[in-house]
Amino acid sequence: MSLIKEGQVAVITGTSSNLGLNIAYRLVEQTDPKTNLTLVVTSRTLPKVKDIITTIKDYVVEHFPERVSKIEFDYLLVDFVDMVSILSAYYELNKRYRHIDYLFVNAAQGVYGGIDWIGATKEILTDPIEGVTHPTYKIQKVGVKSSDGMGLVFQANVFGPYYFIHRIKHLLQNGGRIVWISSIMSKPKYLSFNDLQLIKSPESYEGSKRLVDLLHFGTYKTLAKDYNIQQSLVHPGIFTSFSFFQYLNFFTYYSMLVLFYIARWSGSPYHNISGYIAANAPVKCAVGKEKQDVKVESCSTRYGQEYIRYQEIDSTGSEDVVAYLDKLVQEWDVKLKDQITSTRLP
Repeated sequence: MSLIKEGQVAVITGTSSNLGLNIAYRLVEQTDPKTNLTLVVTSRTLPKVKDIITTIKDYVVEHFPERVSKIEFDYLLVDFVDMVSILSAYYELNKRYRHIDYLFVNAAQGVYGGIDWIGATKEILTDPIEGVTHPTYKIQKVGVKSSDGMGLVFQANVFGPYYFIHRIKHLLQNGGRIVWISSIMSKPKYLSFNDLQLIKSPESYEGSKRLVDLLHFGTYKTLAKDYNIQQSLVHPGIFTSFSFFQYLNFFTYYSMLVLFYIARWSGSPYHNISGYIAANAPVKCAVGKEKQDVKVESCSTRYGQEYIRYQEIDSTGSEDVVAYLDKLVQEWDVKLKDQITSTRLP
């Protein structure tokens, strides 16, 4: 709860994304209307958090006017590829809150270099449904590291959030909920245990989501037993994402959208298209009691009616992944000693 007002607190990383924004919308919709709810918006820049807070406020005023007095907003400026920034975000949360009820780990950074249009054309013409479900034509840069010396995608999507949880675990204990956002693309083939930081990988984004799957299965039982924290693993299906717009023009964007609808009409349960439907599984896991030993999937019928499915995951290697992450945690605890600054300085 906040040190200022009694109520629930939700931290949503990547709030400015389509999924993050809709998680905020659905959380307002599905939490007790009589309870005060503080939404902690996160971004790397102050202008972006101001814009997203305004957007969510406008949504609440339009759709839930009776809740306007019950919804508060706070923000964190945090960059998960900057370990000092993560530490600073922890410091701010620790000052302002005694308990955090919900943490949504919505990290989805990639190091894209564009689209292989020849490959995309071949995939779409050969098997259009597969081409918009498991695309292999997105070009990803190889060998990109953060200023901290780690694989950038590994740090952004896996270790940065993992270290953040390590630091704020005491705020989540006794009833807190953690929801990790995975992906439909998190297949075992995308991860090499000889390259856990994904520095050599040409599919670093997909590899990072496989790591998310494994770290969940390696930690959720311990979190429940030792801290009374419920951790869930979800994937939001396929939906329109703001992050890839820069590589699409008017024609290619709407062509992609048409293919998404064709895939859904053809029976694909994963082409949710709407960010609101994509946010179904994350919020259900946060406010309900969904299974923890599976991946919870946001799905929809061909008519756009949402529903939940469960996917069994091969968790081979989860203990090794957690051991590796915990070793890095110990190393960074030492490196970051006495390095705390305020995230409230733009």
